[in-house]
Amino acid sequence: MQTGVIDHLATQLARGEVFDANCRSREVLVHLTGKWNVLLLIALRGRTMRFAELRRKVNGVSERMLARSLQQLERHNLVVRRSYPVVPPHVEYTLTALGQQAADRLAGLTDWIEENVHALIVSA
Repeated sequence: MQTGVIDHLATQLARGEVFDANCRSREVLVHLTGKWNVLLLIALRGRTMRFAELRRKVNGVSERMLARSLQQLERHNLVVRRSYPVVPPHVEYTLTALGQQAADRLAGLTDWIEENVHALIVSA
């Protein structure tokens, strides 16, 4: 094999290849870019929030979808869940450093969408 091909394969293995149907990066992409996950990441930018606060902030999300989305984000090391042994239960969610990076990038996209919403939505 040529050195260039080996280097490319090594980089691909280390980095991921989202266009490869078998690459785990595609699973992360699907979870990360899901409607609720994007909104949760942006809501948590630079702050810690409780479950009920997140539900109010992300208007329209059901309790079930909120819990599922937070679990996905936690599984991908984007969100940390902290549970405190008090009555009533107190659970907080905070972005990891990786989650903050993702949220910052997604915020740019959502800002662009908000600024251009009228040009992007074409009536039938």
